[in-house]
Amino acid sequence: MLEATIQEASTLKRLLDAVKELVTDGNFECNDEGIHLQAMDNSHVALVSASLRSEGFSNFRCDRPITLGVNLASLTKVIKCAKDDDEVRLTAADSADNLQLVYNSKASDRVAQYDVKLMDIDQETLTIPDTDYDATVSMSSAEFARLCRDLGALGESVAIEVTKEGVRFSCEGDAANGTVLLKADSSGGRHSGGSSSKMKIKKEEDEDARMDEDASEDDGGEKEDEDEDDEEETSKKRKRSKASSEKAPKGKAKKARKTEEEGDVQGVQLVMSQHVALTFSIKYLLNFAKSANLCNRVTLSLSNDVPLMVQYDFGQGVIKYFLAPKLTDS
Repeated sequence: MLEATIQEASTLKRLLDAVKELVTDGNFECNDEGIHLQAMDNSHVALVSASLRSEGFSNFRCDRPITLGVNLASLTKVIKCAKDDDEVRLTAADSADNLQLVYNSKASDRVAQYDVKLMDIDQETLTIPDTDYDATVSMSSAEFARLCRDLGALGESVAIEVTKEGVRFSCEGDAANGTVLLKADSSGGRHSGGSSSKMKIKKEEDEDARMDEDASEDDGGEKEDEDEDDEEETSKKRKRSKASSEKAPKGKAKKARKTEEEGDVQGVQLVMSQHVALTFSIKYLLNFAKSANLCNRVTLSLSNDVPLMVQYDFGQGVIKYFLAPKLTDS
């Protein structure tokens, strides 16, 4: 008996949207560790391995290992009937013919129930060996999706090259070529120098304003009208200087925090033992990039003549894609 409750349907929606274009039918292997899916595309070029950990469910029960064969297109249609924030309860008996999905709305008393017919799928489970990759690149998943879209418009293949400088994505098309270089750890704390120098200039402006004020006070024996005008002008100048000095640090601090937050998402981290250069089909990378909405970071692991691994770690679990490189003429 399987009973599993996930707090938000959006997690299942995003996971299935990323997989359904690559795999038509799949076996969900359920055990006390969670729910796992492993399948290859029809051409046997790409493999997907997805796991939803048992601790990521608000309630999880699996008395004994059970296999649920499902048509992913049909399951995707059913899960789209749920709102993103609906609670989803999955239920299947040991010898059931259907997978039951119950959606509980958190905003109302609405409860919806759907049954997805199960299939007998003859599918071999492959053992994925542990690999020490020559290069591992961690980057923004949104940036990865963007460059796949950009280069995918030019040609059918993309070359990925990893050097000490960073990771380079290149595409050669019939009408145009394109290259994107993402430098490793190029965004350091370079904002502090400019900030302090501008603060120093504003400090000098405040001192000049105070000196003007003192000078105007020393000339008390001159015309009173001129003194009043000077004092009024100095006062306005001091207020403007004070307002700008108060406003600038707040704006700069806010901008620095924003830059720091963006750096956490956009920065490229690179671990490399040797140079790697491989070519892949762009259409598969475009499918992999659909998982970008699961989490902010994606990890690319590469070795020469070894399938590329694209990995997304999200709160509920992990999804890994493996893609064989294209053979090039030597």
